[in-house]
Amino acid sequence: MTTGHFNFAVGMSGGVDSSVTAALLKAQGHSVVGLTMKIWDGAVQIQEGLKHACYGPGEEEDIAAAEAVCGQLGMELVVVDLCQEYRTFVLDYFRAEYLAGRTPNPCVVCNKKVKFGFLLEKAAAAGVSFDRFATGHYARIVERDGRLHLRRALDRTKDQTYFIHQLVHEQLQRIAFPLGDLTKLQVRDIARQNNLAVAERAESQDFISGGDYSVLFEAGQIVPGDIVDEQGNVLGRHNGFINYTIGQRKGLGIASTEPWYVYRIVPQRNQVIVSRRQDILSAALDADSVIWAAGAPPAAPLHIAARIRQKHAEAPALVTPTGPDTVRVTFDDPQLAVTPGQAVVFYDGDLVLGGGIISSSSPNPNPSIPG
Repeated sequence: MTTGHFNFAVGMSGGVDSSVTAALLKAQGHSVVGLTMKIWDGAVQIQEGLKHACYGPGEEEDIAAAEAVCGQLGMELVVVDLCQEYRTFVLDYFRAEYLAGRTPNPCVVCNKKVKFGFLLEKAAAAGVSFDRFATGHYARIVERDGRLHLRRALDRTKDQTYFIHQLVHEQLQRIAFPLGDLTKLQVRDIARQNNLAVAERAESQDFISGGDYSVLFEAGQIVPGDIVDEQGNVLGRHNGFINYTIGQRKGLGIASTEPWYVYRIVPQRNQVIVSRRQDILSAALDADSVIWAAGAPPAAPLHIAARIRQKHAEAPALVTPTGPDTVRVTFDDPQLAVTPGQAVVFYDGDLVLGGGIISSSSPNPNPSIPG
């Protein structure tokens, strides 16, 4: 529970999590206004009627759902136009990373730049009065050594600290995550108890409606090419390297008794390089754009648990700062499919110590040692 009385702005997506967040804060006696991001402008051709996602033509329904909940709770909803910001900092970034042969995580960038950045700036500039910002993310905030840190949610299956790890002390001072100590089942129950219009609404975690990223690219950027092994032998054809990611096994179309995995993507040659499982194990990785919850890199290497994607089980590792915002992470045991462009997040138990974006990986020097 958030103690004291605050003027809260709540990021409203039209889903059950943000709606319950608003309901809980209202029940605690806070003043609450809803903020919804408008990011869809129709500039990308996406078929109507597909499964809802963060970006797509279903946005109008999401805004309508948020308006319905705000009406029920007796609070104002302010829709903030962020189409240009989303296009520049998320879509353009996403395209550039894929065309460079990396696999970006748009949610990490969107949270840092847009949801916890431009949304608040533009709302304040429009005259919306608030001193705290709350969202329906499953995460917690705790203090350690005088600074605020993210802590994993009670419901580990819903924990979203991986996606918001770039939030720092100065931002966390004004942020609240009311769902951090609740399970998803409890959140659904609260929505039902409050007769919220979205109580049974399905959640969507996709980036693009329908899940087809190719709609973001121009036709000339998606060109078929060769799938080759490390010796350059042609094993098959790909339908555009943007459709592949490191570690991918399915959908390669290569007949073999032993599976092949995407090992590397080489945009300059329009090639997808594949190899066997033991060859896509990495002993270490390098990362940039690193932030530290403590405010500065540690003075010495740290033993941490590293998560290299949202559904990855954290792996024991040694993280060594190599610059103000760069690190090298050396795993105790080799890890499968370390993917440039994805985030790596450092944990000490449930506490988030920091994280960054994977820039490269180092192969397992001893393939006989499995990951």
